[in-house]
Amino acid sequence: MLTSRTTLFLRIALFAVLLIGAGCQTSMPVQEMSDARQAISAAKEAGAAEHAADDLEAAEDYLESAQKNLKAHNYTIARSDAVEAKTKALDALRRSEAVQATED
Repeated sequence: MLTSRTTLFLRIALFAVLLIGAGCQTSMPVQEMSDARQAISAAKEAGAAEHAADDLEAAEDYLESAQKNLKAHNYTIARSDAVEAKTKALDALRRSEAVQATED
């Protein structure tokens, strides 16, 4: 039989494990999703569909994956995909601007 001291220790340990587990849950990547959408929009407005189609397509693919993972509550993966979408969209934007600058 367990002593009251051991029982108390086990209860405290269990409570601590539950608190740590609750703290590890990831929040929804709202800001990252918004940033990715805005970057894709800016790239499209800059003509990336014509001048940097591969980067723009990759950005849209990452955003689509992020949206699917968001719906599945896989927030860590959704956040990572949203950040990649933004990165690819910014690459498309820079490339599009560079191409247009050489055309002028």
